[in-house]
Parts: sequence; C-alpha cells; structure tokens
Amino acid sequence: MGKGRIEAFSDGVLAIIITIMVLEMKVPHGETLEALTALWPVFTSYVLSFVYVGIYWNNHHHLMHAATHATGGMLWANLHLLFWLSLFPFATGWMGENHFAPLPSAIYGGVLLMAALSWYILQTVIVRSQGPDSLLRHALGSDWKGRLSPVMYIAGIGAAFCVPGLAQALYIAAALVWLVPDRRIERELAHREHAS
Repeated sequence: MGKGRIEAFSDGVLAIIITIMVLEMKVPHGETLEALTALWPVFTSYVLSFVYVGIYWNNHHHLMHAATHATGGMLWANLHLLFWLSLFPFATGWMGENHFAPLPSAIYGGVLLMAALSWYILQTVIVRSQGPDSLLRHALGSDWKGRLSPVMYIAGIGAAFCVPGLAQALYIAAALVWLVPDRRIERELAHREHAS
C-alpha cells in the first residue's frame, strides 16, 4: 500500500490545526499598544503551539520518507497522532485565555504528552512493518529526544500546579530540544546511498 495518502491527509490536518489556532486569536478592541499587549498570553501560547505543530510536521515528513510502504496499523497509528495534535487549538486557547493558569497549563502538558506517546507508537508501528533492518530502525538509534520529551512534559504537568512558570519553561525547553531539525533519517539515507 502506498504512503502518499498518509502524507497528504496529515499535511491537510496539520494545516487546519494551524489555521484554527490563529483564528482563536481575537482582534483587540482598541487601537492602543495596551489593547495589543493584553493579548500576550494568547499570542505566546499560539507561538509555542505553532512551533510544536511545525516540529511534528517536519519530523512526520522525515518519518514517512523513511517508510517504504503503508500498512493498516500505520494508518490507525497516524490517526491516533492526528487526534492528539487536533487538540492543540483547544489546549492552546484555554491556556492562553487563562494566562497560563495551573489546570489549563497542566492540560496543555497532557496534550503534549499524549502527542509524544502517539508519535512513539507511530514510530514503533512503522519500524515493525518495515523490519529490523529498516532505514528508520537504524536512523532512530537511542532516540534520546524521544525519551526525554515525555519526562519533561510529565514534569511540566506537575509543575503547573506548584510553579506555573516552570511548567511553561519545561514546555519551551522540550520544543527547543526538537527545534534543531532531526537529521538522523537524512544521515541514514545518505549513508545508504553512499554504501550502494
């Protein structure tokens, strides 16, 4: 089965998620700088979520490039990932509108955590379907980023109730870990091309 439909559908859903998030930012009533600065929590949460969606889009592109074919399990695992990513607009809006209050910040971290876990499931399903010698299996290596992120999200969820600023710092730090493009798949592709 070809993988083009997974890529096309995922690209469309991610584009819609970004569109919904930006539509959640309401135009301020007033023409002063104060009217604009009142929106800083909403804008800040939007920027953070935009970066996260961009990270998932970028890495999804590489992930699908490493897969040779699609399976039914991959389709369902991908839908599972898209489900959690589709909750970003809600979690982002709630956190921003409530100025990073504890519960909305914890829920935001929960959505980040579930997206990360669903990403891991998708990777695992792809590796199993492509075999132990697959490009993706070799490219993933120890996957320290993939193991560190959920720990940071769990810490952020806990911190949201004690030190909300720390929760935000952890969510930002996790995004920064992934902001540098993940070159593992590109390196493995180049290595295999050079070897052949």
